[in-house]
Amino acid sequence: MNVVPVRRWPARPWSGGRARIAAGCAGAAAVLLAGCQMPGFGASGQAPAGSSITVATVPGVGDAPLYVAQQQGLFRQAGLTVHIRSYPTAKAEVAALRSGAANVAAGDYASFFYEQAQATTPVSAASPGDAATPQAQATTPASSAGKTGAATPMVVLADGYDAGADIMDVLVAPDSPITTPQDLRFKTIGTAEPQLMPATLGGPPYSLETVAASSVLENDGIQPSQVIWKPMPADSLIGALRHHAVDAILVTEPQIYQAESQIGARSVLDACSGATVNLPLEGYFAPAAYANQHRDTLTAFHDALMRAQSSANQPAPLNSALTHAGMSRQAASLVTVGVYPTSLKVASLQRVADLMSFYGALPHPLNVSRMVFR
Repeated sequence: MNVVPVRRWPARPWSGGRARIAAGCAGAAAVLLAGCQMPGFGASGQAPAGSSITVATVPGVGDAPLYVAQQQGLFRQAGLTVHIRSYPTAKAEVAALRSGAANVAAGDYASFFYEQAQATTPVSAASPGDAATPQAQATTPASSAGKTGAATPMVVLADGYDAGADIMDVLVAPDSPITTPQDLRFKTIGTAEPQLMPATLGGPPYSLETVAASSVLENDGIQPSQVIWKPMPADSLIGALRHHAVDAILVTEPQIYQAESQIGARSVLDACSGATVNLPLEGYFAPAAYANQHRDTLTAFHDALMRAQSSANQPAPLNSALTHAGMSRQAASLVTVGVYPTSLKVASLQRVADLMSFYGALPHPLNVSRMVFR
């Protein structure tokens, strides 16, 4: 059954349905107290001569601005040579950062917040004065005693991609008797395999998708433990739904578009609604040690990226970037996208960490303000 959906334009930021607050902040203390957005680091800076950055990505809708910046020459204008390298998973991205094969990674917050929690000891909530703390003092390395592997303390360079309506959905087959979120109780929901977070049967959520969906399910009166998450390779999810190997699947774009067009799948739950509306999904990260040593280079990268983020909120540059990244022209023109923010809102990122902590996806609470690259 081939059903080609109409692009759901209300999810587009330029449709008027997702106004963005562009208020500036008087200082970092105000950021933490009032939740103001942190603008760019001033006028677009120039990187030191000969600067080069390698960015690791898991290709998807969220990192489209990277390709916009390359196509429009924004990195070059900032004096930067930027190499974009694709990796299959966030785990592979982190390995590249640890080895020095990559300097920056574009990835989902859940994976990198989990990495940060593994790399740092629990800290008390930040006071307003903490915002001015130098990054070198912003994280406390965890003791290596009893730890497996060597986690890497990270900084957040920029917020890359925020949720819009219907960009992370629970889908069912067209002939499924499931019509409401309540019908998902005691059903099996296929999800992409975990990246860095461990997955155990009946255990806590293991991805940003399962954390967000757990929150929405609970709001609909369903305890997260009353659904069965079934991790599997991401490219197997649509087939599993088609052949009724699972009752539903939890997916993001472009898989939502693919499932709708290939098998006529329909949505029964928007995982980014209610308490998770506008949830930050992906950001740009760098090892704290690298950030301390290359502040000017990363500042120039940030400024060029923010210009690209703004351009990516327009149809033509976005479609061009998505096709350049490997998506078909039809898919690029029909997928539903969220918002590419041009500033970082600490309070919003803290929502992600707090949700993860609430559902047991983090070993201890995480103070995101201590991760932000100043």
